[in-house]
Amino acid sequence: MNEPPATAERASDTVEAGPALERLKREICRHIIGHDQLVDELLAAVLAGGHVLLEGVPGLGKTLLARVLGATLGLPFARIQFTPDLMPADIIGTRIVMQDEAGQRQFEFQPGPLFTELLLADEVNRATPKTQSALLEAMEERQVTVGRDQHQLSRAFTVLATQNPIEMEGTYPLPEAQLDRFMLKLTADFPNAEALATIVDRETAAERAPVEQVFDFAQLDGLRKQTREIALARHVRDFAVGIMLATHPDHDTAPAEVRRYVRHGASPRGVLSMILTGKALALMDGRLNVSFDDIATVAAPALRHRVLLNFEGEAAGVNANTLVASIVEATPRGDS
Repeated sequence: MNEPPATAERASDTVEAGPALERLKREICRHIIGHDQLVDELLAAVLAGGHVLLEGVPGLGKTLLARVLGATLGLPFARIQFTPDLMPADIIGTRIVMQDEAGQRQFEFQPGPLFTELLLADEVNRATPKTQSALLEAMEERQVTVGRDQHQLSRAFTVLATQNPIEMEGTYPLPEAQLDRFMLKLTADFPNAEALATIVDRETAAERAPVEQVFDFAQLDGLRKQTREIALARHVRDFAVGIMLATHPDHDTAPAEVRRYVRHGASPRGVLSMILTGKALALMDGRLNVSFDDIATVAAPALRHRVLLNFEGEAAGVNANTLVASIVEATPRGDS
């Protein structure tokens, strides 16, 4: 059943959100040069309330992007440099013995850097699987369990994790359960000559321009609610579902290359990621409904890390982006 049409009040809110989000994007792009598409995708994930895995070679500004995003949104920011010797307690925190004024000793929980609102997990694939797993509960339920006690994280808690795709020595591949908790997997591409020239001019100037805060958490929370209120027509929903199902090699609609090269397709989180980020793109564009093009645009970022290749696919160097693109092209778009 289709959702009811947007009310006049919702329409007004959506129109107002467009210019506000444009100001946010301009402020981020004032400091992050040559990554306009990446900024759009990252903002869509933030509005959808999801976590992001950012892949790119060193020196492309991934850490700076996280810091600028936190500053423009007014979110407390923390960075964890993942290394092989990092332990779960170094991330979550631990219980230590404290002595009160009466001389009695008791355990008291000391929170770790995970207790923030925007967490940069830098080079997350350098930590051991044991330490990587410390993020699973936090990313899914926004809480952590220490002993028998549960500790709640902020509703704004967002993980922006980075990994280097070219340096494999001393790294541990992220397990499927961890990858599936990232709403989008984004790539930071190398900037062109014009962008590089601008970067050189700005980074070698006498002073750096300060980052201006554009939103606070209350405004961001309101925009996230507006994102979920964007209308989703049945035929657009079915288009997203069809794309996700076609990533499974045993499904009737799977293309020949998926049947041959894919070991396991996307989970239901994949279709949720496409729809929520599609709604975010509509909000950013000042529209009231998700379009087919919104779903097609976010299909690769939402599914590329959820489509697992088999041995033949890996040996042949099959690209997950190419597979997803062929699935999108082959999936029928129903009538409105």
